[in-house]
Amino acid sequence: MLPQAVPFLSRRRRALLRLGAWSLLETAQTFLGGYAVAAALDRGFLTGRPGVGLVWLAVAAAAVVAGGTATNRVFHHLSDLVEPLRDGLVRRVVTSALSAAVAGRARQAGHAAVSRLTHQTEAARDGFAGLVMVTRSFVFTAAGVVVGLAALAPALLLVVLPPLAAGLVLFAAALRPMATRQRDFLRTDEELAARLGADVAGLRDIVACGAEARTSDAAGELIDAQTRAARALARWAAVRTLALGLAGQAPVVLLLAAAPWLLDGGVTAGELLGALTYLTQALLPALNTLMTGLGAAGTRLLVILDRLAGNGGPSAESPATACGSCSATGSATRSGTGSATSSCTSPATASCTGSATASSTDSSAGASPCSAKDSAAAGACPDRSRAAPRPRSHGTFTAARRPSPPSTPPTESGEAAPGLELRSLSFAYGPGAMPVVDGLDLSVRPGEHLAVVGPSGIGKSTLFALIAGLLVPARGELLIGGRPVHRPDGDPYAARRALIPQEAYVFGGTLRDNLLYMCPGGAPATAVESAVRAVGLDRVAHALGGLDARIDPSALSQGERQLVALARVYLAPARLVLLDEATCHLDPAAEARAERAFADRPGTLLVIAHRLSSARRADRVLVLDGVAATAGRHEELLERSETYRDLVGHWRPGAG
Repeated sequence: MLPQAVPFLSRRRRALLRLGAWSLLETAQTFLGGYAVAAALDRGFLTGRPGVGLVWLAVAAAAVVAGGTATNRVFHHLSDLVEPLRDGLVRRVVTSALSAAVAGRARQAGHAAVSRLTHQTEAARDGFAGLVMVTRSFVFTAAGVVVGLAALAPALLLVVLPPLAAGLVLFAAALRPMATRQRDFLRTDEELAARLGADVAGLRDIVACGAEARTSDAAGELIDAQTRAARALARWAAVRTLALGLAGQAPVVLLLAAAPWLLDGGVTAGELLGALTYLTQALLPALNTLMTGLGAAGTRLLVILDRLAGNGGPSAESPATACGSCSATGSATRSGTGSATSSCTSPATASCTGSATASSTDSSAGASPCSAKDSAAAGACPDRSRAAPRPRSHGTFTAARRPSPPSTPPTESGEAAPGLELRSLSFAYGPGAMPVVDGLDLSVRPGEHLAVVGPSGIGKSTLFALIAGLLVPARGELLIGGRPVHRPDGDPYAARRALIPQEAYVFGGTLRDNLLYMCPGGAPATAVESAVRAVGLDRVAHALGGLDARIDPSALSQGERQLVALARVYLAPARLVLLDEATCHLDPAAEARAERAFADRPGTLLVIAHRLSSARRADRVLVLDGVAATAGRHEELLERSETYRDLVGHWRPGAG
């Protein structure tokens, strides 16, 4: 910035001269502050003339008043320097923003331009004003101290000047590396904040690409870089403290240590006290202000001016850059519903096998990020942070004969529907927490349609997350098609199951890309169109402009996103489908159409029901009430389960 600062200041010489002229009064105040104390002592109080001493002290007080007036005038003329700087920065920012708008980059640069036009230009103005004030104050204060010491006794300069000069040289030598370390710290801090913000916004994209480890490593590298920058800055801050001690504290110590020698050499007690007054009341405060201002505010000013000059701030790598590609042909920009966009390779023909690893929480719970890799639809996992005990679900059901497990991992859409078996299954969110699922035994026949109901927060989503492999049981067994269930990233049979959460996952790209997300080998156009018609997505597809139209996830309603997710799983080879309130944003007619489509589709279907009609469409209903789990047909449960009767009574007015 120095090449730009010199012409800027040279064009404002008159303002600098006025500042200097008023600052001379402050120099006089500093000079009289120490000199008057020495004269009051030597010529007044020590000689038995207190009146003379009081007069000299009055002179020092008058100098303080005059110095205050001069400081007020300095602030008045300071605007002649700082306001032109602010005006020039505003013009630069506005010109840059208009150029970006003309070039079509206004959408990306708009928020940054507003920040630069308001906050950053004002911060630069205030920082420059503070820098001018502290530098000016130190220069004229130091001049007053040196002149005052020379006027009192030149021998005092021999004690004061060497440590003062050494401290200033050390500080000047440390200023550039300290500014560099400050910039590095600010840069790494902002890069980390930008990266974490982008990662959180694109969390579903990261999980969908299976890039959790790579994203974590990238964030870890930025954290390590920030730590190194902070330590380096702290080391140079220690150098600044050393320079302050050498320039400000050492002269006081040396002056006291040399007092006998100075007194023997003819220095009076008043002159010695006046020198101490100069050092402690003028020089040391000015030094402290200078080093703090240049070390912190000055560096911050340089960073802001660098930004406003056009170098800009850090830009976080998008989540998809962290994801890499999903080994697919074609390109699609991913973005979750309202998340930051990224450029992950289109999943249209990607090898994204595995279950749809997104599960919403029970309606009363919060959400925490999933960590399942190789997922097909990432979302929010059931809440793991609730410390309060949860109700328990347990019960026993007669198992149908378990089908023979397949000899090879299922890959074809023609695979038979798998059965589901839970044996004494238990799970708790933490070692000391009460089980959410406790000793649950359940058998679901191949091809069966089971609805799961229960009060909010009872553990329905937790049960579905266990079946999907997103959570690991504490005890018991969980079998799909006779084979144990593992986490999707380590389960070769994960493609046989798919979980659709309440908050459906849709990424930026074409509608066809979204629908083929879970089809590793693609799918015929007729199959895609059949899936669209089956779940009722056809009207939405037509309104969007067809299957090959690019979609903006944030422009879709929640119900439209749910229809996209339903059609995606309908088209997928998975033969065990888990609908975790995946139709809650649809009207009853649309929900019935989607559920009938999955019921008619080959496979086993489990649904968390939130309407009576959804429960009545199922072959069986599983009721979780926190005491005992009960299963049966709708009519049977009306007789056997009080909880189910209460739920039916609650549902009947709305969507029976």
